Amino acid sequence: MVVVGRALYNMHRYLLNISYIGTTFRGIQKTVNKLEQSRLDTNSIQGCLELALQVFHPTNEIHTVLSSRTDAGVHALHSTVQVDLERTNGQPYDTTILTGVLNRTLNKQRLPIRVLSSKLVANSFHCRYDATGRTYLYRFAVAKDPPLGDCSLRNRSFETFIPVEEIDRCYFLQSSSFDIKRVQAASRMFIGVHDFRTFMSVSRQKVSRDHPMFTVRKIDEINIRPGETRALSSNAILAAETYNYWDIEIRAKSFLYKQVRRIVGALIALGNGRIDERCLYQMLTIPSKNSWDHRVLLAPACGLYLCRVHYRETDI
Repeated sequence: MVVVGRALYNMHRYLLNISYIGTTFRGIQKTVNKLEQSRLDTNSIQGCLELALQVFHPTNEIHTVLSSRTDAGVHALHSTVQVDLERTNGQPYDTTILTGVLNRTLNKQRLPIRVLSSKLVANSFHCRYDATGRTYLYRFAVAKDPPLGDCSLRNRSFETFIPVEEIDRCYFLQSSSFDIKRVQAASRMFIGVHDFRTFMSVSRQKVSRDHPMFTVRKIDEINIRPGETRALSSNAILAAETYNYWDIEIRAKSFLYKQVRRIVGALIALGNGRIDERCLYQMLTIPSKNSWDHRVLLAPACGLYLCRVHYRETDI
């Protein structure tokens, strides 16, 4: 409940647990055009959610707050968004109805966004600042018997089988000598507190973030485990025969811009033999944009999933 002047407003805050496939979106965060402020950015997940929320006709202007930002092509199994809504009768919306109506509205627009649940939270709760951690998953698959010849040729990777169900859902590698044990061992380097300046892509923000107060992060966990195909029927059999699937899970309180994709890209370059452990160590211990080894390719967005945003149970 918020008092402004003589008016009494019954504003309620809701936490939306959402999932989405990010392939067709520019990212989760909306872009505000100052010349067209009234037009919602429906190329973003945030913009589509705000448009869907309009079906409730709240008395206040709708503004959502994101717990985490994901780029174009990145997916989420679980992310969170908060929104304040006010009704004319001052009562909160039923959260079950809120979830159902939002999903029906999104489904009518054929949008690959799903509200998993909605919850009424305290007005002091903040979905971003109260988060205790975030877990990302990166899925990739390495061919067991890659095609002979130069895999860098333009059409070579397109000549091999990739299950249609996994297009833009997993990163497929055609590597003849991928060393997963080497990757698993080297991943331990990243655990703990480090200045990850080398592993941060240059942001489009005007304010420079190239300073340790912005670039020091703590990686709590990195786990690399055998994964599995998400293909169906005969495609699943063929996919399992063709590829070894791997999952990389990384947990931290927060991440820098494209940090996860850069870490994964460096580990894959190590597994492919393009770099060695010494190169990895130098990138990590000499934090600078100039320390980035350009033999390392940024891991494609299609394999990245935001798995979970963590909170203390007492907060929600």
